[in-house]
Amino acid sequence: MAEAALGLGTNMGDREAALSRAVALLEQMPGVEVIAISGLYASAPWGVEDQPDFLNLCVLIETDLGPMQLLHACKAVEAELGRQTRERWGPREMDLDVLMMPGVEMDTETLSIPHPRMQERRFVMEPLAEIAPDWVLDGEPIESRTAALRRRAADQICERDDSATRRFAELRAR
Repeated sequence: MAEAALGLGTNMGDREAALSRAVALLEQMPGVEVIAISGLYASAPWGVEDQPDFLNLCVLIETDLGPMQLLHACKAVEAELGRQTRERWGPREMDLDVLMMPGVEMDTETLSIPHPRMQERRFVMEPLAEIAPDWVLDGEPIESRTAALRRRAADQICERDDSATRRFAELRAR
């Protein structure tokens, strides 16, 4: 089994419920075991700014799926949760990204690992640092990269939302 980090985000509807359902769908997926879940982080939209704020989290999984199989599994979860095709960086019912798979580097038209823009986005790095601070990206621990990003991109709004995290946990406990 290989480890992988996934990023999840939504800014439509009941965001905590959608994230809870997405994690539940991952947990039900053959060949996938969720081993860690970050708290929820509120973030301002990226790219297209005239839309609601996002809630984001990261999960660590163990999987026997290969990278492309994992991507297809993530797309199936998005579809199950009603993801519609809209403008790039526009509103999303659910977005799942394969962020990292230690020991795997690839760059194809449909999948790049590690995710090529994750180091620019606090809404990815903050929750990832919470659950995988010692994972290494380009020779440096995630926590160190995240600390540098906090200084460099202090204007990016990204804060752990304890209220949303509690509601998410309550929904998952049902």
